[in-house]
Amino acid sequence: MAGKLQAEIRQRKPFVSLEEETYLNLVRTADTLTRELDLLLQPYGLTTTQYNVLRILRGAGEEGSTCSGISERLLAFDPDVTRLLDRLEKGQLVQRTRSTTDRRVVMTTITTAGLELLGKLDEPVESLLKQQFRGIGRERLRQLVAELEEIRTR
Repeated sequence: MAGKLQAEIRQRKPFVSLEEETYLNLVRTADTLTRELDLLLQPYGLTTTQYNVLRILRGAGEEGSTCSGISERLLAFDPDVTRLLDRLEKGQLVQRTRSTTDRRVVMTTITTAGLELLGKLDEPVESLLKQQFRGIGRERLRQLVAELEEIRTR
């Protein structure tokens, strides 16, 4: 019996393995969830990666973070964090300051405008996440988190 993914992507042949089917389901699901968040963020002029950076900087507090520190904490790899920060700085959502003790270090902090924008997005994003995972149940969600963490840390 063909699974839902096989029908969705109109694949006629069975998957090579259960691992392949699992991987493709994860990719398809992540893409679906991300596209829904993209649609929510679009009217605010943000991408999901930019939103992620703003959340990282909000969490970093007044101290801010270096470009490499932000890069390490991103949910999805982005090879050009500097360009990403350039766009956020142009939108006055972040500001960068060169360290006075080490001129090679540039710290990025979130601005008041960035904090206000995140404040506007907190509730709609939380509502979207709850809607995306509705019907799964708390225990099954905890189990899913544990399984995904195990896959990443194998």
